[in-house]
Amino acid sequence: MRRIAGLLVVPLLLLSAAACGSDDDKGSDSTSTKNGVPAITKGAEFGEKPTLAKGEGDPPKELKVEVISEGDGAKLKKGDVAEVNYLGQEYDESEPFDNSYDKKQTFPVTLGAGGVIQGWEKGLEGQKVGSRVELVIPPDLGYGAQGQGDIKADATLVFVVDIVKGTTIPASAKGTEVAQDNVDLPKVGTNTDGKEPTVTMPKDAEPPTKLVSNYVLESDGAVVKDTDSVVVNYVALLWEGGKNFDSTYKTGKTATLPLDQVTLKGLKDGLVGKKAGSRVLLVLPPDQAFGDKEQQGIPKNSTLVFAVDILAVM
Repeated sequence: MRRIAGLLVVPLLLLSAAACGSDDDKGSDSTSTKNGVPAITKGAEFGEKPTLAKGEGDPPKELKVEVISEGDGAKLKKGDVAEVNYLGQEYDESEPFDNSYDKKQTFPVTLGAGGVIQGWEKGLEGQKVGSRVELVIPPDLGYGAQGQGDIKADATLVFVVDIVKGTTIPASAKGTEVAQDNVDLPKVGTNTDGKEPTVTMPKDAEPPTKLVSNYVLESDGAVVKDTDSVVVNYVALLWEGGKNFDSTYKTGKTATLPLDQVTLKGLKDGLVGKKAGSRVLLVLPPDQAFGDKEQQGIPKNSTLVFAVDILAVM
């Protein structure tokens, strides 16, 4: 999510030193670099785990995008979610700092949502699904002077990225309206124009002590599993006072939540089992939310209210 993203999921590109290649990946000792783009020395085909040469000379100061092989799918545009495999390496290193091939799970990227470094945003937009591209990303479009994990400050980054799938995200949930006849629960608007739905809090009602997960609009899409990533729009409020504390609509950017990494229990449990394309009311009692700890201005022991559009399942 936006404001509370760091409290819910592993951030950014899942950059972890544990994903570095094994000794078998070292293969070639080639250090060839052409036009500032290090060579792929092994695993050159789409879908294969690549091995990258160490960059030679001064790294390029501008973003380099090399199409290794072009797919025949649709071009990616802002708002699309791309499912990719990738391997990342610092320009002046000979070993990768991370890759998704060993995880055997693609990584979802929502273009234009600000969830990944700018070099990815700029480098992937306009590329066709089914393509393999190599990105050479200068520090100002990567992690800059602060670095990230084991990535040193002011590092130029090199990524090989396989674009496995692209999904166009609808503007709004749609489906059959489901009666909201419990006067003790918030009532959620049923507009389908992509604008933030209204959430009307009940008067003088006590907050529920168990998780509430109710359809507002029920679609016929795929059922969400706890291993899925879901693309959502949402508005979030405190039960007490009805204060809006977070909203994707205000930023104009959807959020992609890998549910197996979501730490807010009620949010995950409330979405699992629901259908893609639907709008859902979630009411999270404190033990399903942040409990007795204050979090980024959310008081301790708060009951949280979410109206969530499940726009796509990845």
